[in-house]
Amino acid sequence: MKNLLIIIISLPATALVFLAQMPSIGSQELSPGECQGKKWELPVSLSNLTQKTTPVLLERPPIDCCENDSSCLDSEKESLIRAIDHSLEYLKTANAVTAYHNYPVVGITRDRVFQSLQRFRELLLTTHSPKELNAAIVKEFVFYQSVGKDAKGTVLFTAYYEPLYAASRTQTAEYRYPVYRLPPDFNSWNLPHPTRLELEGADGLQGEKGKLKGLELFWFRDRLEPYLAQIEGSARLQLPDGTQTTIGYAGSTAHAYKSLGRLLIKDGKLPAEGVTMPMILNYFAQHPQDLNIYIPRNPSFVFFQETYGAPAQGCLHEPLTAERSIATDKSLMPRGALALIRATLPFPGSNNQMEYHTVSRYVLDQDTGGAIKGAGRVDYFLGTGKVAGDRAGLTVSQGQLFYLLLKASNHPVTSSVP
Repeated sequence: MKNLLIIIISLPATALVFLAQMPSIGSQELSPGECQGKKWELPVSLSNLTQKTTPVLLERPPIDCCENDSSCLDSEKESLIRAIDHSLEYLKTANAVTAYHNYPVVGITRDRVFQSLQRFRELLLTTHSPKELNAAIVKEFVFYQSVGKDAKGTVLFTAYYEPLYAASRTQTAEYRYPVYRLPPDFNSWNLPHPTRLELEGADGLQGEKGKLKGLELFWFRDRLEPYLAQIEGSARLQLPDGTQTTIGYAGSTAHAYKSLGRLLIKDGKLPAEGVTMPMILNYFAQHPQDLNIYIPRNPSFVFFQETYGAPAQGCLHEPLTAERSIATDKSLMPRGALALIRATLPFPGSNNQMEYHTVSRYVLDQDTGGAIKGAGRVDYFLGTGKVAGDRAGLTVSQGQLFYLLLKASNHPVTSSVP
């Protein structure tokens, strides 16, 4: 911000919040094709079920990696243990008790998720190779696979991260565009809530004329930046004196999110296929006047609170871990649970080019987002900075999602959650 703050935005669901119909990115596979076939799909006997009759998650045997299939190997333990510990802390809370009360998938309970995380953590510390870990998983765990968007296990993966913006605590001629605190009387606002256009005007500068007057929290230079902050839900701020603070999600209006990408495609401003985040940002860099046309078309509006240096948090109110936290639809998926994802992701390569590799990674389901709806969507948290942003803007692929739970015979019936 400037007086100068530099804002780092944490995105609960970024890549797809802007993107509309994006094609699958090609995969540069790390292992033979025969090792990446039907074992990643739903069981054949279930693949002909329709969305109306198929449950969200289907129990299946564990995935057994092929010999020498390097795309199956996930051996980095430190960040995974850290993410597991955040989920364990969440599962001890009253919020977790409420979230798992009457969870719709039979057999998935808070106690079982907690015990599964504890045992998986023990295995991480006591096994000595990915192969040994996988053997223990096959012996002790069952998998629940998401039916995906097509009842065949197909899941669309995107990614989010923390970018950096300049901003100010005070309004100046240069820093004019604010983000806002949650109104103290927000719970008494009539429904339907005012739209974005009604709250801040077409140019984003009219908030002081209505319900938002006096609620300005930080100021930005660019019309798009506070909008991006709202999309992502949190931000890290670096102040001019070298200190840092953060802002986080405090509430939002009851309007459905509308994607800028879809709006631009509908109006013929961008091609119907192949749209990426860099293309969208480039369009607005070349046509800044169009921000006042397209931003107001998204009626949803987000409020912030200062969180004083806290790390980026997901919807569980626990810190997110780069490359280990995912966002899913929390009306469907088990909060805090251990998952295995299979997807094609971009990685920095030679000559400043991204290379795409098919990988599998153990992750924790710790976040959600306005654009992450249904059993066929996952948003993957990539961390902070330019490289993470470059990767997030290019992440869009079809993959699979599995949840790992101890076999019924391996966990006690009575509760072990503190």
